[in-house]
Amino acid sequence: MVELLTWFVGIVSFLLSGVHVYWVSGGRKGLRIAVPTTGEEPLFRPSKSATGVVAILLAAMGGFVFQLGGYGQPIFPDWLFLYGGWGLAILFILRAIGDFRWLGFFKSKKGTPFAEWDSILYSPLCLLLGASLIVITVE
Repeated sequence: MVELLTWFVGIVSFLLSGVHVYWVSGGRKGLRIAVPTTGEEPLFRPSKSATGVVAILLAAMGGFVFQLGGYGQPIFPDWLFLYGGWGLAILFILRAIGDFRWLGFFKSKKGTPFAEWDSILYSPLCLLLGASLIVITVE
């Protein structure tokens, strides 16, 4: 089970990193549903550099998770696995819960394209990633 979860979380991390690289490279598809909106206006407009940083962090997370699951040559120190695994798990679970306004399972702002995708895909995926990271970390 841990092996399957490791591959799932690792591959999802690299795929999400690839989506962010696509946006940094000028891709436009999916941008409208990637950021919370106040009707038609996005709450914020992520810069290319910020999007690039997210892409790098997601790719690093993929590598970290594969090492956490026992794959590949270790490049991260041993002490980081415990804290990093739990930290990532908590981060994704908190993202799934949300801020009680714009995102997460308990958001109050609904009826926008982002809110619909958040309810259908983003928040459940974050919860699944967080739970998977707990299982991988305690293994």
